[in-house]
Amino acid sequence: MSARDNLHSDWHWRSFKPSLCGMNDDRERLGLPHHFQQMRFDEKIPDSFSRLRALSVDRLLETISCQASSLVDRVVAGNLLSFVGDPRILDYQHSMVNIPSSDVFIGLDHADVEKVLNAFDGLGLQAKWIEKECPRHKVRLQTFNIAKFPVTNSQYKAFLLDTHYPEIPTSWEFRRYPVERANHPVYTISPRAADAYVFWIAQKTGIPYRLPTEAEWEWVAAGPHNLEFPWGNAFNAELANTAETGLLTTSAVGVFLGGESHFGINDMAGNVEEYVACNYAPYPNGQMVKDHLVELNGDYRVARGGSFARFRDLARTKRRHGHNPKSATYAMGFRLASDV
Repeated sequence: MSARDNLHSDWHWRSFKPSLCGMNDDRERLGLPHHFQQMRFDEKIPDSFSRLRALSVDRLLETISCQASSLVDRVVAGNLLSFVGDPRILDYQHSMVNIPSSDVFIGLDHADVEKVLNAFDGLGLQAKWIEKECPRHKVRLQTFNIAKFPVTNSQYKAFLLDTHYPEIPTSWEFRRYPVERANHPVYTISPRAADAYVFWIAQKTGIPYRLPTEAEWEWVAAGPHNLEFPWGNAFNAELANTAETGLLTTSAVGVFLGGESHFGINDMAGNVEEYVACNYAPYPNGQMVKDHLVELNGDYRVARGGSFARFRDLARTKRRHGHNPKSATYAMGFRLASDV
């Protein structure tokens, strides 16, 4: 018997203890084991792909816009449109929805902080994270437009090609454009890059594009009924791409039917977090909360809406969040607004 055979005769896979040094803590945070585990869509996607891959663009669009289609079929149809061309997504044109001027209320009453903590018990929330949402207060909003979808990879690619702007998303592996995710929201970019894109697209089109303010974003997400999620007050993992859904990656914009806000805006919960125009500051008559984001970033840009890599608490319409530079999976993107 060779030395190699001797080595392998004493080896058993259960005795192999891989070093966890350097492994992503986010996997453990999501409750996933360090060994490979099948996710809920893994076995369904190949069958869906086999059934849908020969469909025309029009039929794929019908699939993602039909409530009777299963979620997995809508996800797959959206991905197929990435390859063949998604007519909903144009390089220099964003589908905008008009939001009338109004006196609106945003934020959370102090008395409701404990209620939120109890409702999301088990997710490790800290009271100060929720206290940033206080107090509930009135804001006067002028008429504005907001994009139906977040900015996509293909739209961000057009910006990079036209400007040679140096910030390529780190979610583009090896800085390669992900053609297979062309109509997915762009993510892992900085607020500076989002601002640069906004300046460029405004110059390119002559439309006064900008990022939405916090108040605008929250009003569009929560609507006149002050909903906890864009669609209602009960969370549903079939309506938003969060960690509970189990995709653990972005999805094509607009495939989570039923998750639209009161104003018909898609993907305001889950998929990617969205930078707004405002840096974190306490609301009027509120207290400055110096949580881990302040400790890590100092002054930081607020993001809203949660993502595929975070749990449902961040998908709440009132939740104020931001980028954590210690985590590689913070999925930070953005959507456009414009003045009228």
